[in-house]
Amino acid sequence: MKFSHLNDDGKARMVDIGGKPVQRRQATAAAHIRLCPETIALIRENQIRKGDVLAVARVAAIAGAKRTAELIPLCHNIPIDHVEVQFTVGDSGIEIIAAASTEAKTGIEMEALNAAAIAALTIYDMCKSVDKQMIIGDLRLLSKEKHDLHG
Repeated sequence: MKFSHLNDDGKARMVDIGGKPVQRRQATAAAHIRLCPETIALIRENQIRKGDVLAVARVAAIAGAKRTAELIPLCHNIPIDHVEVQFTVGDSGIEIIAAASTEAKTGIEMEALNAAAIAALTIYDMCKSVDKQMIIGDLRLLSKEKHDLHG
């Protein structure tokens, strides 16, 4: 079996995407953070001392998506056209959905995954003084698509 991120000597390398066509690419990822019901109530009432948890987490997620290539060593630095982050606040946690799009030679799933993860980590950071039982999990890619730009 040949691995795309290893050279003939078995050493890590960045994949050469030079010959690939630019395509419209979209990806959606999700994560979940479990919180105590009391913490959920504080978030809903905007009573967390650090500020508006979901607003800060949304901005952090967008910033995280834009910095993905700096964090994932073999990830290509691609232009990001759009990042959208949505939160569903339930009784025992928050579901995070992050969608990203680009016109590039390679996918944007790592940026969507990073956005979801950074949103969850930001929620954790903002709530850690009131909730010692938070659990971040279920980080996953929901979908990825690519479409030719010309026809």
